[in-house]
Amino acid sequence: GRVTRVCLRTLRILSRDKKVLDRLLTDSALITLARLAGFSQAPVPGEDLSDQADPFEDVAVKILCNVIYNSAWAQERAAELSLLSGLTEKLATESQSASPPSGQYYELRLIFLLTALRPELRNQLKQEGGVAVLTAVLERCVSVQWKEQYEVLLDPAAAPVSMEDSLRAQEALKILFNITYSAHTQEPGEEDATLYRRLAAVLRHCLMVHCEGEEDTDELKGHTVNLLSALPLNCLDVLLCVPLRPDSEQIDGVNMDCVHALLEFLEKRLEMGQKVKERLTPVLNLLTECSRAHRGTRRYLRQQILPPLRDASVRPEQGTTVKSRLVRLMTHLDTELKHCAADLLFVLCKENVSRFVKYTGYGNAAGLLATRGLLGGQRSKGSPSSGTQYSSDSDSDTDEYRQVKGRINPVTGSVEEEQPDPMEGMTEDEKEEEACRLVSLINKLSK
Repeated sequence: GRVTRVCLRTLRILSRDKKVLDRLLTDSALITLARLAGFSQAPVPGEDLSDQADPFEDVAVKILCNVIYNSAWAQERAAELSLLSGLTEKLATESQSASPPSGQYYELRLIFLLTALRPELRNQLKQEGGVAVLTAVLERCVSVQWKEQYEVLLDPAAAPVSMEDSLRAQEALKILFNITYSAHTQEPGEEDATLYRRLAAVLRHCLMVHCEGEEDTDELKGHTVNLLSALPLNCLDVLLCVPLRPDSEQIDGVNMDCVHALLEFLEKRLEMGQKVKERLTPVLNLLTECSRAHRGTRRYLRQQILPPLRDASVRPEQGTTVKSRLVRLMTHLDTELKHCAADLLFVLCKENVSRFVKYTGYGNAAGLLATRGLLGGQRSKGSPSSGTQYSSDSDSDTDEYRQVKGRINPVTGSVEEEQPDPMEGMTEDEKEEEACRLVSLINKLSK
């Protein structure tokens, strides 16, 4: 046993070197490592490792993680040798045990690598019940207690999620994203819809809990948002179908705690200056689609992000509010990101061009309007892809806004100081000469 442990530790070091791996790897070596890791029953001629497997599981699965990450050959052979099936079976067994083994994080890490690097394994894992197995793992990580079929009991006094559980949860979320992201555009069958709704209820809980470390909390919520944006939209109704509590955010009696949590998450991400596109695109898309699909969500977000205009002396992009940060993103260099930010605000304005321009300024709105062929100011007829029908309630102006409405520059979206008359003090001949010069310049521009 001691010799085996030393060999495995040596292999773990060597498995990080791509040049050495090619000479070490064989089918037999992969099967042996899988048996030592406890998830393969494939026979290896001349060896009996059944009595030795348990002490070496942790280090063996760590070696396999390095091997799969560093070797394309190993990735291909792992698929052929059905290592994923053994891993899934082991996870399913562990989900029934009193407590998960210490090496489960690396088992999840290995599944993530296999599904990330081998597209065909995503389908395989899904067909072998991967969504249910990984949802069960996730439930254990965040201490889910079911109250109703799709309602998790939320205990405000519960202990924060430990670092170990948080890391395992993040890996489970990443795997679930790998195997479900294609479901977003599909209409799920009854069985799949039940699975996705149960998963969505667990994800709602993930948005509400806190981890021991603030960074872990942020990472957990980030992966949760990514996965929510991958699930079929009609299965996300469970996010709102929760009874109100005394301290709940709500609109028209509908629980908005989850939407509020997503808004807080967006606000925090907007304040971060790094990896802006990767951090913001999923949550912006999720809030946009949910707002299109659910009137209450749209009204709540509009109250929070686009309250009635009162101070028109400040440009829409100035300030630290969520709205001003989103308007600044509308002129970002990255095309996808600026359209995601603009889409959210456009939907909150019910895709009404004049209202959109009123809140953002024509200069900021021009990019999205040009993309949609609405620069002329005509009214949008809803999203062609969704066929959304918006209610016709009016957008009443505040008294403060009405008083300055005539002096607002529609391009900047704010009141500007009156500029002096450029022709003041000119003679009639000088005015005529200046007019001719301007006509000449306009002709040049048009050519």
